[in-house]
Amino acid sequence: MSTNTQAAYSLARERYADLGVDTEAALRMLAAISISLHCWQGDDVGGFENAGGELGGGLAVTGQYPGKARTPDELRSDLEKAVSLIPGRHRLDLHASYAELSGKKVERTDYTVAHFQGWIDWCKAQGLGFDFNPTYFSHPLAADGFTLSHRDPAVRQYWISHGIACRGIAAEAGRQLRRTVVTNFWIPDGSKDWPADRKAPRERLAAALDEIFAPEIDAMWNLDAVESKLFGLGSESYVVGSHEFYLGYAITRRKLYCLDTGHFHPTESLADKISSLMQFLPGLLLHVSRGVRWDSDHVVLLDDPTRALMEEVVRGGFLDRTFIGLDYFDASINRVAAWVIGTRNTLKAVLLALLEPADHLRTAEAEGDYTTRLALFEELKSLPMGAVWEEHCRRMGVPEGMAWLQEVRRYEKDILSKRT
Repeated sequence: MSTNTQAAYSLARERYADLGVDTEAALRMLAAISISLHCWQGDDVGGFENAGGELGGGLAVTGQYPGKARTPDELRSDLEKAVSLIPGRHRLDLHASYAELSGKKVERTDYTVAHFQGWIDWCKAQGLGFDFNPTYFSHPLAADGFTLSHRDPAVRQYWISHGIACRGIAAEAGRQLRRTVVTNFWIPDGSKDWPADRKAPRERLAAALDEIFAPEIDAMWNLDAVESKLFGLGSESYVVGSHEFYLGYAITRRKLYCLDTGHFHPTESLADKISSLMQFLPGLLLHVSRGVRWDSDHVVLLDDPTRALMEEVVRGGFLDRTFIGLDYFDASINRVAAWVIGTRNTLKAVLLALLEPADHLRTAEAEGDYTTRLALFEELKSLPMGAVWEEHCRRMGVPEGMAWLQEVRRYEKDILSKRT
């Protein structure tokens, strides 16, 4: 198939060159893109603290597809298979609830890098980067729906201590891997019904975050991000960490702001927000997902919203200030395939953006020639991006076309089907 792939790419390269697009430059840039693969797709957000415990935090996973990872080693095996089928060099995104505790009861406030050393060593062996998330759900002290904004100072202090511990773990992971770690903070705090006081929880949250971020950490090893949400199950009427709250916080505290594509109103365009946010923020973290009517976290498609998101990142020259991660959990299909499909689609969306004739489009727009601009946008839709993508896969040494699915089916038969 490689001979056909190279021949098809040669023709595609000529087609794009006619519009002034250098496909070789696009492929070089694509090879440098690093996507953060979320560990929680592999075990339905279960983690390893409390096997079989309630998920909580307004999160819900649907489906009973067989083969769910039950141990850290099984999850790493599944991730390793997925990574082998995705072109490029990527990262692992790990939640704190995936600590390896050796059967012991350890409070989240007492987590150290030792509880994650197995993951860090695995990332080093696989050539992967590492990203991290404190876990503010699936815990008795989060059962009433409040953590960092809790009215009880003792509960609030518990979660502050957890956040401080996680930043330290992330920084040490960064030092060991010699790559920057992004530590993302999302909390489920909110109210099912109308609250009488919206102000006080937000004041408490801002103060708690300030305390978490007070210890200075070298930005070479750890960057902090904060993530908003429109609503959640159990927080339909009020979310403490709203878009406006975290946007103000990120701007004033110089933090990364996380845009999760499932955390906004279904009719909102996240792509339209990027060029505005980047005027005032040091950078963005994108959690690429697919909400269907609500934050339902479906597998990422190569659809218009995903394409628009990456177009804005590329057009604005924001790639060097944007971290891209995935955030969905689908238990209705093969979980390894879900990683592969979502990651490859995200990379394809980036490639499509890199293959735009940017100079021609900007010139036409600057000259008020909107006819040419529209014609170019439409012409791009029928150009052979697929041939460029297949060439990228060939060069990266991963299966081209649908061949990756055969590998997943083989893995399912040999490994996943034996899990009961």
